[in-house]
Amino acid sequence: MIQVENLSKRYRAKQALKEISFQVPAGQVLGFIGPNGAGKTTTMKILTCYIAATSGTARIAGLDVGQHSLQVRQKIGYLPEDTPLYPDMTVLEFLQFAATLRQVEAGARDGRIRAVADVCGLYDVMGETVGELSKGYRQRVGLAQAMIHDPPILVLDEPTSGLDPNQIVEIRELIKEVGRTKTVILSSHILPIVEATCGRVILINRGEIIADDTIVDVIRTHGQQALCLRLGDVAQPQQVVDQLGAVEGIGSCTVAPGGFLLVPDQDDSEELRRRVHGCITDNGWAVLELESRSNSLEDVFRTLTMREV
Repeated sequence: MIQVENLSKRYRAKQALKEISFQVPAGQVLGFIGPNGAGKTTTMKILTCYIAATSGTARIAGLDVGQHSLQVRQKIGYLPEDTPLYPDMTVLEFLQFAATLRQVEAGARDGRIRAVADVCGLYDVMGETVGELSKGYRQRVGLAQAMIHDPPILVLDEPTSGLDPNQIVEIRELIKEVGRTKTVILSSHILPIVEATCGRVILINRGEIIADDTIVDVIRTHGQQALCLRLGDVAQPQQVVDQLGAVEGIGSCTVAPGGFLLVPDQDDSEELRRRVHGCITDNGWAVLELESRSNSLEDVFRTLTMREV
């Protein structure tokens, strides 16, 4: 459904994208993540025909974004980070306006408006002015306008930006529902949303793709397991760090909130735990808790993006 090959974008002296390539099959929900300035929004703007690439190609459903801009836009629904709404219109008026702009046939407009209002949960606010809505409802209206022409592809750039935790859960569930029938590219800094909604993730940093796989495999490939240790009263935390850091099989030991974090340089095993326990017993420390912790997508994000590229 989406094919990107050697895509580059330069803004004067800044190279925003460096020959990135990826594909998105039909029906996939792709998480597109990276730190600020990594190239996420630039990529999305190229795919949605807002800006042109410096070099390389991007195709949507086989159509080149540079040569078939109008046809590409007909196949994409786009929700940019700053949701473009007219605050003086009612929700119904705005959706009617969006349907007209998207050239939805006159006889089908009411049906499409009812359909997106149902999916996005807008029935209760259809008569209200957009400017008087909460941020969560404005995001729903923005998503509804992106879907009004029933495109096969949705590109969502930070759809939960500025929302409170309850609103984030609502939008997350809405994206999961939409993702059952459409191809979705989702950019978000709220990584638990990406983990909950996306089957695959692309991590971009400084204009280059540094990870591209299912979320499980990205974490397995780039993550680390750790042992979280909580001890009783410890007079000298540095002594704990030094002693446990010297245990065979432990790559590092650091002070962490509520205790100590031990990162093995080999697979966590019963033998490794025996050596750790032996060190603790020899020093007379009281163990309150010892558990394994697998890395989250957020841990991998921090590890990979803090490296020099």
